[in-house]
Amino acid sequence: MTTPTRGPAIEVAGLRKSYASKSGKQLVLDGVDLVVPAGTVTALLGPNGSGKTTTVGVLSTLLAADAGTVRVAGHDVAREPDAVRASIGVTGQITAVDELLTGTENLRLMADLNHLGRTAGRRRTAELLEQFGLAEAAGKPVATYSGGMKRKLDLAMTLVGTPSVVFLDEPTTGLDPRSRITLWDEVRTLVAGGTTILLTTQYLEEADRLADSVAVLHDGRVVAEGTPDELKAVHDAGSLDEVFLALTEPSTDEETGTTQDKENVR
Repeated sequence: MTTPTRGPAIEVAGLRKSYASKSGKQLVLDGVDLVVPAGTVTALLGPNGSGKTTTVGVLSTLLAADAGTVRVAGHDVAREPDAVRASIGVTGQITAVDELLTGTENLRLMADLNHLGRTAGRRRTAELLEQFGLAEAAGKPVATYSGGMKRKLDLAMTLVGTPSVVFLDEPTTGLDPRSRITLWDEVRTLVAGGTTILLTTQYLEEADRLADSVAVLHDGRVVAEGTPDELKAVHDAGSLDEVFLALTEPSTDEETGTTQDKENVR
């Protein structure tokens, strides 16, 4: 069982990040503020190109912020990146499994990378294969797995080192409804054990059913935050889809009246 982080698991204040472009710097994150309590699920929502993946990149030490302060599991990501990496797990949009290896071999490889030792690594591998319902397929090449099985293995690999904070960047994209629901159940089990989850998703139902708190990212800032029910009540909406649409109307240039194109922003 994961030991819950004391205090907020994630604290973000004034986060800014730009990328170089042909026309100069393109601002992606413009003063993002976010607090994620330990042992909860927070869903980070936003249109395509709103900076969700960039935010996860900064929080997981894969990208350097231009400004602002970020603490994950009690550690500053700029000053203590190694401590942050030791405390987190990341499941990205593309699975990190090696399809030439078996399920067991993938997990043992992660155990070696986490310096678990031979006995502890084998024990952890067996635990995760059982937890994710992959024991029967453990000896088969991952190339023979279904999409749902590969995604479950990917999440299991993320958990080998028992991280206290897990980033799930659109983890159910491309999964069929049954596989998606199975993954939701695994997320609930993790949170019940004290793990903190930051989830980015394009599925509003997913956020509604899983998240304790929802933060909506638009134009580089968090424009709304609260429980799904709170956001629906404030916006007099029957669903998070309606809330999302109300909060993320495309910005319009006041002088030309044209809609601003943000499709290339990450």
